[in-house]
Amino acid sequence: MKKTSSRERRLHPRLEHKLPVKIVANGYDFVTSTHNISCLGAYCNVNKYVPPFTKISVRLDLPLAAKETSNHISIVECKGVIVRTEDDPAGGFNVAVFFNEIKEPDRNKINQYISQFLPKEAAVKI
Repeated sequence: MKKTSSRERRLHPRLEHKLPVKIVANGYDFVTSTHNISCLGAYCNVNKYVPPFTKISVRLDLPLAAKETSNHISIVECKGVIVRTEDDPAGGFNVAVFFNEIKEPDRNKINQYISQFLPKEAAVKI
């Protein structure tokens, strides 16, 4: 029997962070925050049912540390698809989003954000 490890085993680590996100789906705008994020997708809560396979637009505001002492916001805009929708007992619906149309520089911005919070040996280089 194989031992399982508690370490993140995904190629692209997932980070449990609340980040502002705007989702546009079927003519509805949802302004919410992520539960978690990776450079491949995000998991968040919306107040209206959005069925799986719905194509969406996504805008993320990533606070990135600048070389100076102040922080700045980096904006990522991409297209995605809802791959899972679940009822949230606290209200609304939890949706898993896969970023299916994202430019490499935007994927790198997300990876840079996530890398700030990972141990050095867990940071993924793209």
